[in-house]
Parts: sequence; C-alpha cells; structure tokens
Amino acid sequence: MKLAISGKGGVGKTTLTALLAQAYADAGRQVLAVDADPSPCLAEALGLPSELRAGLQPIATMDDLIEERTGARPGSLGGFFSLNPRVDDLPDRFAVRHRGVRLLEMGGLEQGGSGCICPESAMLKTLFTHLLFRKDDVLILDMYAGVEHLGRATVDFVDAMLVVVEPTRRSLGTAAQIKDLAADIGLTRLWLVGNKVKSEEEAAFLAAETPGLPLLGLLPADALVQEADRLGIPVYDHVPALRQAAVDIVNRLASE
Repeated sequence: MKLAISGKGGVGKTTLTALLAQAYADAGRQVLAVDADPSPCLAEALGLPSELRAGLQPIATMDDLIEERTGARPGSLGGFFSLNPRVDDLPDRFAVRHRGVRLLEMGGLEQGGSGCICPESAMLKTLFTHLLFRKDDVLILDMYAGVEHLGRATVDFVDAMLVVVEPTRRSLGTAAQIKDLAADIGLTRLWLVGNKVKSEEEAAFLAAETPGLPLLGLLPADALVQEADRLGIPVYDHVPALRQAAVDIVNRLASE
C-alpha cells in the first residue's frame, strides 16, 4: 500500500499521516512514513523521543551527501551534476524506527519551485521515485506542495492520494486544484478526508460539496489535539475519536 497525503497548508496532512502510520503499524504492517516538508514535524506527530529526533536530518539539507552522490555542491552555480544519483541505500540508512513505524525525513526545496534544476532537486526527485518503486509493505508520503514529485512514470505505483480538507469552500477549492494537477499526470485514485469536522452539518457540507472526489473518512474536531501537542504525545494515543477514525480509513482503503 502506497499512500500520498496532500492538501493545503494547515489542514492536518501531518496529523493524518501520523494517525494512519500508527494504525497500520498496530495492525502488524511494516510502515515507512516519509516527511517531505521543508520544515518537518512528522516526528513530533508520531511522538518520537527526543533522542530519536536528534538523529534525524532531512536528506535535502545533507550538502555533503548531495555533493557525493550528484557531483555538485548545493548552491553552487554552473557545472555538471548527475540527474540520477544513487539513492537506494538512503531509506534504510537514515530512517529511524519507533513503535513499528520507520520515519524518513526527505525535506523539500524552500525556493526554486517545481522547475528548479539543481543538485538537491535531482536528489529528491530520484529518491521520491525510488521510494515508490520499493517493495515496502506500507509507504505513506506526507506531501508538501501539490503533486510535482509524482511523475507519469511513477503514478501507477501510488495506490491512493488522500486529499485532506477542512469543511470550508476555500479548502475544497484547493482540493479541486489538486485533483486537476493529479489528472494532468494521470493520477485518478484520489479520495477526500475531512478534518476538524465539528458537526453533522459540516460533514454533510463536505459530502455535498466535494469536487468530484469520494469522501473516505472524517476526523472530528477535538480540543485534545491541541492538548496532545502541548504535552508532546501522539494524537493517536491521546484522542480516541481520531484513532478510531484512522482505523476506519485503513479498513475502507483495504476494501477499495
């Protein structure tokens, strides 16, 4: 099972990624979770102890490694570098394990856009493709901006993209844009997941206004989410309603 988690900033992509990763791990699956955000926070959402978090570093920030594999230093101008560097050893070398979930911080490019041609972008794109071709039992990708990392050559290896939305028209508008971008590369296996849903009226709104995407599940709004963050513990452990919602989503995906 290979899942890509998408959506606009602040809707809860990382929360959903952490919930699903732990739900799969608790079901006995082997899970690799990948944080592709330039400012990674999936480690905190999963509740990794500080000593494990200290051992994590986004691949995108490893200048020495990028230079070794591509032949060029990040930030350098001109010159040649490999567009297909070796990356096969990176997931096992740099991922850390906690409660049955392996976590890899891939990081992202904070400038340059999807069209950036530089050593670090070559490294990330090659790593992303390699992750999709690996035979991990469960791979969950916490995406950053849109679908630019997913190319036509890899789209068949994504079992589903889950688009996280809040019960607002603005959030649904972003979901419609993501749907269009995904269609451009041939990705049609998309589902909607509502987050921060406070009432049956908000749930009905999402079901009625979805931009042509099936509604896979709902994560209820709960003040315990903020409390979990303050306490530094996983939402999965602290908020039973969200834990059950994640288990329900896992079960529905298994039946699709």
